Amino acid sequence: MELTLHTTFPTDLRDDWNRLVEQNHTHVPFLRYDYLLAWWQTRGGGEWPEGTLALVTARERGELVGIAPLFHAPNHQGEPRLMLVGSVEVSDYLDFIARQGCLEPFCDALLPFLAQAGLPGWKSLDLYNLFDDSPLLAALRASAARLGWSEQAAKVYHCPYIPLPGDWEAYLAGIDKKQRHEIRRKMRRLEASGLPSRWYLVDDASQLEEEIAAFTALMEQDEEKARFLTPPMRKFMRTVIRWAFQEGILHLAFLEIDGQKAAGYLAFDYLNRLWVYNSGINRAYIELSPGWVLLGYQLQWANEMKREAFDFMRGDEEYKYRFGAVDRYLLRLTLTPSDA
Repeated sequence: MELTLHTTFPTDLRDDWNRLVEQNHTHVPFLRYDYLLAWWQTRGGGEWPEGTLALVTARERGELVGIAPLFHAPNHQGEPRLMLVGSVEVSDYLDFIARQGCLEPFCDALLPFLAQAGLPGWKSLDLYNLFDDSPLLAALRASAARLGWSEQAAKVYHCPYIPLPGDWEAYLAGIDKKQRHEIRRKMRRLEASGLPSRWYLVDDASQLEEEIAAFTALMEQDEEKARFLTPPMRKFMRTVIRWAFQEGILHLAFLEIDGQKAAGYLAFDYLNRLWVYNSGINRAYIELSPGWVLLGYQLQWANEMKREAFDFMRGDEEYKYRFGAVDRYLLRLTLTPSDA
């Protein structure tokens, strides 16, 4: 297995990279080449201004079989670490990328390679946002143990999702009776308000920039999200939305009430699942519960389109469970060389 360190993003790997993602043990949109390139170009929307790329690829007989998309930066406590490109805040699910059967030998080769690659000083391999059932956990732990490295794992995020039955009424029948009544009541209240309303998905390329601006304006009505939307973060989000549109996986939905955008949901429609990324609410229509209503429409659509799951991704907000979500967890794995 031949390993190569890349300190600039390898522009010639896009097709091979994406093919490998599609064979990977963790297949999520956040591992695709263009997403991680957008993340790197803005350093996570400004989260890591001091980051230096340390991406490692592995080949066997010339074929790409493994990618460890890493970068070097001081973490938020100022300690030099190697972390996954995509860490931490804006990429919900991360992992290594490897062909089936290659993950364990890739990890065995990678750890000593990192120790001898001439990288700036680093104290640990600090990997966030790994699924708690990712095969990478066992593979890295075994490799680290053979080298005498220490390891620590911690549960860091809930990532609830709703398994969908493929039928709206069956979905409603499967959640709490009180919640079922509440969803129907709020959807009917809007319909009975006398105000014209509609929801729609963005599908017109000529309107995309205007719709991105409208969605950002909805996000800004929340004080916390307004602080989140720094200039680098805005650039990152615009780039990701454009990428998703070009790839045919953008699911940007708006609810309009009386001709005004009252709520918006940004998601990816990928691998027969909706991955809900962010949302925004117009406070002027809060009494009509536009966020809940649009969420109800999204769930109805996802069932009718036979999507298998509605993935809320990171965050344990109560409303997700009231809509029937079940939990899944993300871990942070830290591996430290014995001489660190």
